[in-house]
Amino acid sequence: MEIRLVEGSDYYVISPLINEWWGGRNMSDMLPKLFFDHFTQTSFIAEKDGKLVGFLIGFLSQTHSNEAYIHFVGVHPEYRKHNIGKHLYNKFFDAVKQNNRSIVRCVTSPVNKVSIAYHTKMGFEIEDGDRIVDGLSINTDYDGPNQDRVLFVKNLIKF
Repeated sequence: MEIRLVEGSDYYVISPLINEWWGGRNMSDMLPKLFFDHFTQTSFIAEKDGKLVGFLIGFLSQTHSNEAYIHFVGVHPEYRKHNIGKHLYNKFFDAVKQNNRSIVRCVTSPVNKVSIAYHTKMGFEIEDGDRIVDGLSINTDYDGPNQDRVLFVKNLIKF
């Protein structure tokens, strides 16, 4: 497997796959082309034998000088459980550290139990929200009305 930086043209390959990879959930609107044009130094594509098997779109925060944010990650359903996501995350963590940052943030939907389990396994901590649902701290209406989210944070510097 090879991991490379994203290019603007990757949008046209990834965009049609997103809803399919998410089991028919309408997710493609969450990843417009601007991410492929403006965050190329912190976003990555995983390819195996020339085939797209995963991607991570992330960026360095302009507001918080010690932080970075993972916006969107996908792994081809047939290639899950092959550590592709882990390799993509580690590549992003390396880019974050190279830019003298140590905090990484991301969010997911409370219904995405696989994502929640994955992020906690990768060392992310769930941030305190404004209410608890099924034992999970969530942020109500974080992305708009009825768009609750689980917020994660990971400190790349261990004391």
